[in-house]
Amino acid sequence: MRRTLLPRLGVVLLLLSATPAWADFYMYKEKGVLKFTNAPAQPQYRFFMAEVPHQWLRIRGFADPARAKRYDPLIDAAADRYKVDRALIKAVIRAESDFVPQATSPKGAQGLMQLMPATARLQGVLSAYDPEDNVDGGVRHLRLLLDRYGGNVRLALAAYNAGAGAVDKHGGVPPFPETWEYLDRVMRFREVYEQTGG
Repeated sequence: MRRTLLPRLGVVLLLLSATPAWADFYMYKEKGVLKFTNAPAQPQYRFFMAEVPHQWLRIRGFADPARAKRYDPLIDAAADRYKVDRALIKAVIRAESDFVPQATSPKGAQGLMQLMPATARLQGVLSAYDPEDNVDGGVRHLRLLLDRYGGNVRLALAAYNAGAGAVDKHGGVPPFPETWEYLDRVMRFREVYEQTGG
């Protein structure tokens, strides 16, 4: 590692270990210099460190393998029913709710696959906090997006995150930092689930 990078990495690690803040850190390399941020404004930023320090994982309940496995039967059934890649479904759930069925976003998205109320109604989901109902509706919605974009996973995911209107308006992945970060997270999680079998 180059000597000039050590102080920067040290500062990031110190901030992560000293404060109980909820923040992901991102980086990219430009002309030999690593740049870090917790609010990426350009798509070249890539995920660097987990959203909470390791010592907080147990306290906050993140990355619980048993919780993730609990919903495998529902995921497998929906994957078969709608012909959607199992690893992709699991990756979306991990990115959306970390397998917490009662998760609610500040914008009002609900349940494992973080369905907005309008999307839940469109997909016939009666109870967004019911894991079976949520996964079925979420995977059905994902299937429709995959069909809409000719099987292009990145565009379907971008539409899942930002809305199909935003993808259509921009003619591709919209230039929203949240959407680029979301794509990066889901694709990384998908790769892990493909390699490990979930």
